[in-house]
Amino acid sequence: MTKWLLAAAVALLLGALVYWQLGATKTEYVNGLALYTQLQGREFIFERDCYLFKFKDHDSPWTLVGANDPGAPMTVPALPAEVSRKYIGADLPAVRILDVVRVGDRFHIASVRRDTDRHGVKLTFEIVFADEAARPYPRVDAYWIMDHRPEQRGEAPSILPDYAVPEHRG
Repeated sequence: MTKWLLAAAVALLLGALVYWQLGATKTEYVNGLALYTQLQGREFIFERDCYLFKFKDHDSPWTLVGANDPGAPMTVPALPAEVSRKYIGADLPAVRILDVVRVGDRFHIASVRRDTDRHGVKLTFEIVFADEAARPYPRVDAYWIMDHRPEQRGEAPSILPDYAVPEHRG
């Protein structure tokens, strides 16, 4: 009888471990891959106001940046269309708004991250604001302001010009 209980306990433990792994995300930093080496350190200027936010239903360790603009290639419908500080901390159904980013704010790509989970692979940029010391959320995930279409052709994604443009120093 003890053998059967021990075998059942091991099977249950193994099943729990497999179930836990199904929900896990594997994160890799791929800055060193040839496709992404030219991206790290590139500087950009925001062309539109955006929110810094988190989704309520799947909390992530990363603060996200994005906006609700149905005309843009990437949009977050859960965010208010008007970008305003009055929504910071507001009780919205799907998102928690943490801060706002304004036109003219500067950032650079700090790293390129590849997250793999049971739903697939997601490439994203971790960006750092130029005035990081003055910000409560200086390093954020740029997934929602990126053009992911090149990934389908095996090319590197980019920042959408609707949201930010490269800073040219001259």
